[in-house]
Amino acid sequence: MRTTLRTRKAVGVGRGAVSLVAVGALALSGCGGGGGAPDEQSGSDGAAKPTVELPELDGQKVSVAAVWGGAERKVFLRVLDEFERRTGAEVSFVPAQDPIIGFLESKVAGGEPPDVAMLPQVGAIEQAVANKWAKPVGTEAQKELEKNYSDGWRELGAVGGEQYGVYFKAANKSLVWYNAAVMKNAGGQEPKTWDEFLQTARMIYDSGIAPVSVGGAEAWTLTDWFENVYLSQAGPEKYDQLAKHEIKWTDPSVKKALTTLGELFGKKDLIAGGPQGALGTEFPESVKQTFVGGDQPKAGMVFEGDMVSLAIAETDAKVGTDAKVFPFPAVGGGESPAVVGGDAAVALKDSKGAQALLTYLASPDAAAIWAKAGGFVSPNKNLDVAAYPNDVQRDIAKALIAAGDDIRFDMSDQAPQAFGGTPGKGEWKALQDFLKNPKDVAGTQRVLEDAAAKAYKAQKD
Repeated sequence: MRTTLRTRKAVGVGRGAVSLVAVGALALSGCGGGGGAPDEQSGSDGAAKPTVELPELDGQKVSVAAVWGGAERKVFLRVLDEFERRTGAEVSFVPAQDPIIGFLESKVAGGEPPDVAMLPQVGAIEQAVANKWAKPVGTEAQKELEKNYSDGWRELGAVGGEQYGVYFKAANKSLVWYNAAVMKNAGGQEPKTWDEFLQTARMIYDSGIAPVSVGGAEAWTLTDWFENVYLSQAGPEKYDQLAKHEIKWTDPSVKKALTTLGELFGKKDLIAGGPQGALGTEFPESVKQTFVGGDQPKAGMVFEGDMVSLAIAETDAKVGTDAKVFPFPAVGGGESPAVVGGDAAVALKDSKGAQALLTYLASPDAAAIWAKAGGFVSPNKNLDVAAYPNDVQRDIAKALIAAGDDIRFDMSDQAPQAFGGTPGKGEWKALQDFLKNPKDVAGTQRVLEDAAAKAYKAQKD
């Protein structure tokens, strides 16, 4: 495979997200890190025995744009390698930058759009359709979607009743991972509520370790913090209203959620490096500083999704033994939330290669390759869970599939990208400023509302 060898510092990890409000707290901590090898009929790279027939594309060029970098890009390239092997196509990976819609706009204007783009937001799919860039899913890909995906996941990739997106990658983003040795030394236990979480953090601090690692340099992690607190505390109805901007960001429910989040962000000794250090920490590093150093790391816990396991794999820690996980704690008497990220493949060219790639990505064949590597959950209900590398990830995958159609997309990813998905602007900038000064709840609310009002108005216009 021919790939462009530029690197991207900010690793985009599953910006699109859905909340599984019907799924109870996952019993993850008791899961071992051991095996469960892929199906005996799997190929050398974890690809299951082919379940879908792909066309011959000898010599045809297919380009794929995505914001993935680091370990995620490496694994996705293996997925594309298998597509090359089976079709004879020549596939190139095009590194994209956030916001990907802006990146694609420049490519389209230059007459060089990629064949397929991996879009991390519902709003991005809708915008690609509105701009007349996106091409509808073809017959063969549609068959795979109907066979392998629930109605809810198909609807997330549809605009105006027509299918455009194939959701290939999901990620449960309501998980708190912890260094098992640090937790044991502190005498702590897995918390089930926000108050218990803060108590556990204090116990870890008293043992001599900074309790929580925050990757604040990549502000999507901060939107995830807010959304988990808000969904649990305010409930699904309010969540839906705020996501659609039917209530303002100056609403008392937002004040309450920011105040709650400030109970963590406002305690400098609870955050590794303090707020300023967190703002200089990128997501992969936030994971590594929790698990490098044995029982004396820089932090004891890190919040984020199952993609954390990819960063853990670059350390000596083992998932299920050294690195364990519990569901995001319930806040204010609400349910424990579950937010899941996702990326959809959308064709930007009317080409045989683009449609063949969508068909492949909608099959269990492609999903099995990344599942074996870890840090990935597939919404494909026909993927054998034995493909996942350990019991922790198998349980996460089972919970995702069990949720069926009861899904909600991540709040920031339902918003116009100018508000919910652009570095240095909108919600991302407001929450980074809030991390710096979590006492300014009212000011943060005003900034959020001003930015949201402008973005939603521009979207309507």
